[in-house]
Amino acid sequence: MALQLYTWILIASAIFSWLYAFNVINSGNRFVYSLGQFFFNVTEPVLRPIRRVLPDLGGIDISPIIVLLIIFFIRQLLWTTIVPAVL
Repeated sequence: MALQLYTWILIASAIFSWLYAFNVINSGNRFVYSLGQFFFNVTEPVLRPIRRVLPDLGGIDISPIIVLLIIFFIRQLLWTTIVPAVL
């Protein structure tokens, strides 16, 4: 359940960053700022180590995709090894 929630937070953070970068949302709005801070504080500790390892791709940040793939593999590992052992 926690991995599913974090997946949705990563997706929402990526969409928020695109909207912010293209000035679709008002960056001066206090709610938008607090939402951006929340996404940054929740996702940055996981994304930062991956960004250090990845090569510079210019303006493209693929670290959320890498984290989503890692979450997918962890969920598959849990469903194929741990859940059958418990049941």
